[in-house]
Amino acid sequence: MFNTVEAGTIVGGPVNNDTVNMAQVQTSRKDGLQSSSTSRLRKGGTKHPFVRLSVPLVSGFCSVRHGLALILHLCNLSISTQQMNMSIALPVMVNNTALPSSPNASTERPPVDSQDNWNETLNESKAVAAVYDWSPEIQGVILSSLNYGSFLAPIPSSYMAEVFGTRYLSGTCMFITSVLALFTPLAADTGVTVLIVLRVIQGIVQVVLLTSQYSIWARWAPPQERSQLITIAVAGSVLGCFIIFLVGGYLCQTIGWPCVFYIFGGIGCVCSFLWFAAIYDDPVSHPFISTKEKEYIVCSLAQEGSPPGWSLPTKAMIKSLPLWSILIFYFSDYWHFFVLTSFLPTFITSVLQANIRDSGILSALPFASACICVVPGGLLADFLLSRKILRLNTIRKLFTAIGVLFPAALFTSVYWVRSSFSTTIAFLTISSAIKSFAQSGALVNFVDIAPRYSALLRALSQIFSYLAGAISPTVNGFLISQDPELGWRNVFLLSAAVVILGLIFYLIFGQAEVQDWAKCRHAPASERTE
Repeated sequence: MFNTVEAGTIVGGPVNNDTVNMAQVQTSRKDGLQSSSTSRLRKGGTKHPFVRLSVPLVSGFCSVRHGLALILHLCNLSISTQQMNMSIALPVMVNNTALPSSPNASTERPPVDSQDNWNETLNESKAVAAVYDWSPEIQGVILSSLNYGSFLAPIPSSYMAEVFGTRYLSGTCMFITSVLALFTPLAADTGVTVLIVLRVIQGIVQVVLLTSQYSIWARWAPPQERSQLITIAVAGSVLGCFIIFLVGGYLCQTIGWPCVFYIFGGIGCVCSFLWFAAIYDDPVSHPFISTKEKEYIVCSLAQEGSPPGWSLPTKAMIKSLPLWSILIFYFSDYWHFFVLTSFLPTFITSVLQANIRDSGILSALPFASACICVVPGGLLADFLLSRKILRLNTIRKLFTAIGVLFPAALFTSVYWVRSSFSTTIAFLTISSAIKSFAQSGALVNFVDIAPRYSALLRALSQIFSYLAGAISPTVNGFLISQDPELGWRNVFLLSAAVVILGLIFYLIFGQAEVQDWAKCRHAPASERTE
């Protein structure tokens, strides 16, 4: 059985129209092994001798590309904890919110057998002295300052990744944001203005890192493994949310709030060293990758005919409905995400009447379930694609629909089952677990339609997600403030409506094929942005 692969790249370096005009690799399989027939390469019109390339299937988790995914997993975990550590530490940093004694706070006490632990928790809270007298308005500015530069950074960061290379750009950003986390307590002691400036810079650096890292998968992820590799990396962000919710409050109450910044900032520095040691921009330049794996990745990506580049067909992208369907779904999906991150602890404390000690653990459960299910979802998607059970377009839409419809039904039902504590927590946890399937659907689809511009499209999707982050908490906070009882019902119904509308638009216009504007071609000068 012979397969013909039109190669746009060859082993030894990425190939474009200036370096290689044509490369054709024919592979045959015999006795379970793959061997390649003769490849004929022409460079600048000059004929080269025949070269025999062996392109075996190199799969499994014991590979360099999966090692890269694990390192990205750790880096995303560190970034996630750094993004949320201020939300955990701030109630202990200020004296007007350090203790759960506000008029609207829950007055419920845990069962008798845990009363001693509850008293101990209160004593620990009192033992950690509040050191700042910031007003609620200042606290809001501090929390939101991390996103002040988020709308400006994504597009330039995708261009910088092409110019400077993902390895050096993302690795440097990883180190800078971690060092800034270490200096956060010192900045707070210096003054609130210094703290806000530090967090603005940190937010911009984090956006550059989160955007530029997607350029790696345009050169490292074979199409049939793209879902699992990206979901492994993305799972780190979810795991980071779970960890910071789980241990952040405990660390602040027992050791002191500065330790949250020191611990997770130190972890980030370690991750930056791992990044520079193991991450390379492409498999060709990696010193430890095997020849078999290198050839497998290069020849797999060559079939798409879309090598990375920065020649932008701007008009075609603006008119692309498949691209708009992804961006709109990002907005709707992150609307729901910010409902969870912004209001879930409040809902558990005020409606379910859980105490401060337990609310962090209960808030972490949905993120734990999502972290557990996101990677198997990617493996299942790649299994269905590799076995040719379903087409890629069908897989993306099916996983997106599963990740929206069932969670929306469960999430909406939370209001009506709130009288049952265990049922409510179960619905929230199961909802987040099933919702993680969307990560193997529309949320990774931009790499399918334009792998050449994966960093740029990731930047665009981040803008839409940050837009949801700016609107969702404001609108939902208004709904809750208008009616503390029915406001939660409206929050859940609105979240379900937004995400379902995004799903409908994606199901109608979404595609998984490489778009014509994303293929390697010489577009007219009027459609390109050099």
